[in-house]
Amino acid sequence: MFNLIVRITRSFKSKIYLSGLLIATLTLIIAHNFIITKLEAVQAQQAVPITASWSQASFPVENFQAYTSGFGYRIHPISGDRRMHQGLDLAAPLGSYVRNWWSGQVVHLSDHTGCGTMIRIKSGNWTHEYCHLMGTVENTTRGQALIDRNGGIMLFMGQNIPAGARIGRVGMTGSTTGPHLHWGLMYNGRYIDPADVLRQMFAQRI
Repeated sequence: MFNLIVRITRSFKSKIYLSGLLIATLTLIIAHNFIITKLEAVQAQQAVPITASWSQASFPVENFQAYTSGFGYRIHPISGDRRMHQGLDLAAPLGSYVRNWWSGQVVHLSDHTGCGTMIRIKSGNWTHEYCHLMGTVENTTRGQALIDRNGGIMLFMGQNIPAGARIGRVGMTGSTTGPHLHWGLMYNGRYIDPADVLRQMFAQRI
C-alpha cells in the first residue's frame, strides 16, 4: 500500500513538473513572438527623411474620399490573417484618375499579383507604387506597357513621368474589397508610412 502511494505521488509530481515545463515553454514562445512583432513594427515605422521642399510633390488621387486603411499591421480584409500593410489606402470613385506623386522613371509594371494592375516609379532614393489600377500590362513594339484604353492611359517601362501627371485610374484589380488606390512609398528600399509624407507636404503649404 505504501509503495502504491509513493508511485502515485511520484506520478502526480511528474505531471505537475511537465505541466509547468509546458507552460513555461509556451510563455517563452509568446514572449518571443511579441518582442519580434514589436521590433518589426519599430523597424517599419522609421522616421521619414525630411526633404528640403515638397513643393513638387502631388497628392496621388483625384476625387479623394477617405483613408480606408493605414500603414502597419492589420487584419487582412480578405484572408483574415494578421499581416503588415505596407502602404496607405485612399478611397475614390471607380475610374478616378491617379497622379504621379513625384517625377521619376517607370521601373516596374505588373498585373498578376494581389496588388492587381500596378506601377512602380523610382525618383532618386524614393520608390513609389500604385496598386489596383484599371487596365492591363501588355507587350508592345516599344516594350512592356500599362494600357488603360478607356482612360487614355499608356505608360511604358523606362518612361520618365513628371510629377502630377495622370498615370492610371482607380480600379478593383487584385485583392480588394472596393475601389481604392493602394499607395506605397519606399526610401532606400525600406517601406515607410505615406501618411507621414503627406503631413510634411501639407505642412509646407499652410
